[in-house]
Amino acid sequence: MGKREGEQTTIVKAVVVVVVVVVVVVVVVVVVVLVVVVEIVVVVVVVVVVVMVVVQVVVAAAAAAVVV
Repeated sequence: MGKREGEQTTIVKAVVVVVVVVVVVVVVVVVVVLVVVVEIVVVVVVVVVVVMVVVQVVVAAAAAAVVV
């Protein structure tokens, strides 16, 4: 009986360790994914802003050229 209880506690400890490891891995993966997504969003926003500025400059230059 005592031996079996010992085995059960060992199994419980092993399960707890596995659960903790899985949780840590999941958290790390989620954080990495979020960081990557945020970086992608930032890059997209920067590109969009740059494109808008370039378009405005081109339009202004074209308008000025037409006026002249």
